[in-house]
Formats: sequence, C-alpha cells, structure tokens
Amino acid sequence: MRKQGILMPISSLPSEYGIGSFGKESYAFVDFLKKAGQSLWQILPLGPTGYGASPYQSFSTFAGNPYFIDLEMLVQEGYLTKRECDAVDFGDNENYIDYGKIYEGRFALLKKAWKRAITAGLETKAEYIEFIKKNAFWLDDYAMFMSLKDAFPGKSSMDWEDGLRLREPITMAKYQRKLADEIRCYKFQQFMFLKQWKALKLYANRAGIEIIGDIPIYVSPDSADTWAHPELFQVDEDGRPIGVAGCPPDAFSASGQLWGNPLYRWEFHKTTNYAWWYQRLNYCYDLYDIVRLDHFRGFDEYWFVPYGDKTAAGGHWEKGPGAELFEVLTRKMADRSNRGTGRRGKLADKKVIAEDLGLLTDSVFRLLETTGYPGMKVLQFAFDEGPDGEGMYLPHNYTKNCVVYTGTHDNETTLGWIRGRSEAQNAFLKDYLGAEDDKDLLWAMIRAAVSSVADTAIIPMQDYLELGNEARINMPSTLGENWKWRMSKGSTTDELAEKIRRMTRTYGRLQQG
Repeated sequence: MRKQGILMPISSLPSEYGIGSFGKESYAFVDFLKKAGQSLWQILPLGPTGYGASPYQSFSTFAGNPYFIDLEMLVQEGYLTKRECDAVDFGDNENYIDYGKIYEGRFALLKKAWKRAITAGLETKAEYIEFIKKNAFWLDDYAMFMSLKDAFPGKSSMDWEDGLRLREPITMAKYQRKLADEIRCYKFQQFMFLKQWKALKLYANRAGIEIIGDIPIYVSPDSADTWAHPELFQVDEDGRPIGVAGCPPDAFSASGQLWGNPLYRWEFHKTTNYAWWYQRLNYCYDLYDIVRLDHFRGFDEYWFVPYGDKTAAGGHWEKGPGAELFEVLTRKMADRSNRGTGRRGKLADKKVIAEDLGLLTDSVFRLLETTGYPGMKVLQFAFDEGPDGEGMYLPHNYTKNCVVYTGTHDNETTLGWIRGRSEAQNAFLKDYLGAEDDKDLLWAMIRAAVSSVADTAIIPMQDYLELGNEARINMPSTLGENWKWRMSKGSTTDELAEKIRRMTRTYGRLQQG
C-alpha cells in the first residue's frame, strides 16, 4: 500500500512550557494527520539530551527525554499545580526552544512531582513495580548515571574518579546509598515518560497513524551505555575510546563530520549473537511501529577516526557486521507466539527504513538488496546532478521500494534551499518541475515526491507551512543553534489539512479505513 506521512519532531510541537511534549498539542497533531489523510508520523530520537541538545547524542539509548513529559498531565494527576508550572520561566519565544531555561526549570518541577507521587504511594502500585522490574536491564544504570552527572555537574563520565568511571563495587555501593533519592527520582521520570508516550502512541495507532522512530546507529561517549557496558565498544582498559565515529568529507562538510561516538567492537557482538542489538531493536519496536536506521552504511563499513583528531579527515574505512547482523536479528525477532504460522516478524516484514545517504558503494547497495529494506531518496539532492536525467534521486528513476523526502532534518527547508540557489542552479529544477515562483516550486517539489512510484513519501512539516531556513532543524557539523525550531500554535489549520489530503488522495496514498 502506498503511504504518506509527515516528519515532525516532538520538541517542535507548540506547548505552554517552552518545548513540545506528549500533551494536548501532540494529540491535536495526530488529529491533523488524520484529517490530512496521512498514515505515518516520523519523529526524531526520543532519548535524553545534553549539551548541544542533539537527539543523536543521548545519555541513553533506552531512556526517554524528560523534557517531553507533559506538565499539564502531571497537574491533572495531582503531582504539580498549574501555578507552580506557570511560575517557571521557560523562555518567551514561541518559535525557538531556550534549552538553558528548560534545563533550569524542568527538573526542579519534576522533582516536586516525584515527591508528591511517592507520598501518594506510586512506588507501591503494581503498575510502577512492573515498570521497574521490566526495565531494570537499562533503568538501574541510567538512573545511577544521571544521578552521578548531577553530583559532578559539567563532568563527562570519562573524567569521574576511577572508582566510578570503572564501576568498582565499593565505590558504586557508596554512591548508590548517597544518591538513593536522586536515583528514585530519575526512575519516576522514566515511568512518566513511558506512560505518556504509550498513551499518545495508542491514540495515534487507533487513528490509523503509525509512528516512525529514528534510531541513531551510535551511542554518546558520555552515556549510561558506554559507562555500564564498555565491552561493547572500542575503548581501552581505562574506558577511553580508541577510535570514534564520523564520516569523510562530503557535501555537508569539507573536513568530514566528526561525531565523536565510540565505535562498536563488532567481533565481541558476534560472540554474543548480537544480544545487545536484539535487546535494543526489540525495545524500539515496543516504542515505535517502524524504525529508521540512521547511517545504514555504517553497518557495512564505518569511518574510524583516531581518538583525539580534530577533524574526521584523517579517518579510514573499516568493515562492519554486514548482512549477518540483520539475518541474526530477523531470526531472533520473529514473533515467538506466531512460530509455525508463517508470520515473519517486523524486521523481515520491512518495518525498517534504511538511512542510506552519503557515499554509497557497491557493497552498501548489496546490503540493501540482501535485507530488502527501503532506502531514502531526498529530492534536494536530485537537482545538482545535471539535466541528463540519470540522477538516482530524480523521481523518474525510483523503484517502488524506497522512501522519498523533499528534505530531512539535516537539510535546509525546501523553500530555504530554493531561495539559496542561483538562477543557473535552479534552471534544471524549474524545467523538471514546470514551475517558476519560489512557493510554486516548493509545492511542485512536494507533488513530485507524493506522485512518485516510491511506496512511501514523507514531507517535513516546515515544507507544508512554507517556511524558510528560519525553521531549519539542524546544520551538520555546527553547534549551538540546532534542534530549536518550534511550530507556531494554530498552524495546523483545517484548510492546510484539506490541501494535503487532496494531494494525498490524488496520488493514491490516502489512509485506508
């Protein structure tokens, strides 16, 4: 079935308290998707973020971002008062997130909520006890890690005292006693996050909307994952990286992109039959309906940058696990309750999108073909290849098994991209799309994506809102001004929903049922 959806981060939704959340505006966005005939909502990673606010540099691959916990729902549960929430300064710009003020105000409120929740007996309730038990495999380490981050503010876990950095039992026990309340508070936050997210996802699913979750390939060097499980990563005996992740020089950066994430020790993962990856993907499918695997080519080959290098230019390629990883995961993730019925499980049923952008080699194409996962086609990349009609991102060259975007969170908005190009650069664009005016070109780009043979089309919300680069989400290889854009309240009008719905229906992508 041909499908269509919208890319819209949770953080970019309107709200009364400085950042998008799982509150009423997220439910209103689901209603908008339904009115617009959409069947997919793609979001960015949901993990807790630190300095720089990148969702691709999270403190945990399993935990959720406490910023997304809706404060109004905590008021409804009696854990906060509206006066307490309104008294906090979350910033005064409705279109941009002030992460400094969010950090200062949000956690103080969540601590108040936790104290009232335990007074009300939350920790004795079966639902909470089951949550603690079911998620202990990551929750205990995460809550301890974050409590230590608070105890040593500003310090990376790699700079903690040896007893903590290397998790020596005596030192760990000492701090577990000392930080017992802080640990409990972080567990409460994750309970509320998961409770609210699951309710929102259920609402979306009942409206016929599937959630596409974005899964970073790597974890942060300063994370509960690397601290608790150094054996999974290429680190030395002191827990410090040997090499870090990035990508070579490309269209985004002349010196490459230095991400700084620790690289996986793939030989070790193989000896465990990829147990951690199974655990991770299994958990993701509890949160999302479809997963987008970030930097898919890294599973074929990855760019190794020696630790300490200032840029990624001096790196080199090393082999990843390749098809074996996905063969193992497909077998392991087949639904046990349906064995013998012919059902194959979500990985085998292609509930995956492979982010296959960047420098692609023959071996990456073979990996895509072997797995059968749909890759990505980004229209903004289509018109720099010249008017010879052979570009792989031009719609007339697509196969059905792909997902087409006008742009992604790493691109300019489409209107910003059009306006930033010269007349010469836009000549082929105008010839191909049959439009001249900037906004006409924008809608022609959207139409080209939606009308293509690609099974799935995803359009960023900023493009439907006709926004320029003031609404750009991220500029790779830069720090400080990313991940801040928020949609104005009242943007999701009935008129816009109907406009999107007409195009969706015209090209056979209207939600069924």
